[in-house]
Amino acid sequence: MWLFTLAIVAACGPGEQKKEASPVVISLLGTPYFEPERPAEVQARLDSNLEVARKNWEADPSEDNYIWYGRRLGYLSRYQESVDVLTEGIARFPSSAKLYRHRGHRYISMRLFDRAIEDLNQANSLMPGFPLDVEPDGLPNAINKPLSSTQFNILYHLGLAHYLKGNFAQAEQAYIECLKTCDNDDLMVACVDWLYMTYRRQGKTDLASSILGNVYEGMNIVENDSYYKRCLMYQGKLSPDSVLQVSATDPEQASLTLATQGYGVGNWYLYNGDSAKAKSIFEQVVAGKNFGAFGFIAAEAELFRWKK
Repeated sequence: MWLFTLAIVAACGPGEQKKEASPVVISLLGTPYFEPERPAEVQARLDSNLEVARKNWEADPSEDNYIWYGRRLGYLSRYQESVDVLTEGIARFPSSAKLYRHRGHRYISMRLFDRAIEDLNQANSLMPGFPLDVEPDGLPNAINKPLSSTQFNILYHLGLAHYLKGNFAQAEQAYIECLKTCDNDDLMVACVDWLYMTYRRQGKTDLASSILGNVYEGMNIVENDSYYKRCLMYQGKLSPDSVLQVSATDPEQASLTLATQGYGVGNWYLYNGDSAKAKSIFEQVVAGKNFGAFGFIAAEAELFRWKK
């Protein structure tokens, strides 16, 4: 019944579904976040993509069309609606690692880390390790070529969910497995970055330094420039102040970059004994607008732990 209602809501004109102004997520700090206001052309594109996904799902409720319908809702920050679609998909395709993978991602967006871990463990148990299954991009990159695999994304998000919970030993194991799926520089710097931070949080400084040997100047980075800069900062090749400076002209991209690079810089100060500076930077990150960014959620989790 709910999905029929959802289809009606999705069929409304652009922006009409936001009249109730219900928050799409409540942060760990109790802050309500709402579907963001976007430039008209961006909103139109997202709405159009969602409408195509909805019609495809209505015509053929296949595993793939459930995934894309859920993904398109997620890109609009309609996380609960995305989870609802993916949940119905899982009921129809209970052996789908991909449906569990995407629902696990959205549970992270919703700050429901235990549910994310459960889903991503299930996805990992259902997904064969190799050959790698290239995952299509919903938001094409600069070269219009998908760079990640389903296997990478399952393990990467599993490590992230454990990290956000403070389960650093479990995050370490997930990221070590994730390294085996890194077949390009973008994936390598993303995985190394989070594994480095995971090691540092456990006091494993020698292992943290060692894993940075996978990162070097001149890597071919298409998507993950912020993670690359964080790794170069950990190596002492970039200053924390330079990494914290964000110069993107696109406000949405600037907000994402601040969240990602800011969280890394905050951690740098934390590792080096300046918790006051770290807290100040984490607060700067969560004062931004990109509440779905992993760096934003991670900064939020740090501040939440400080409050406890």
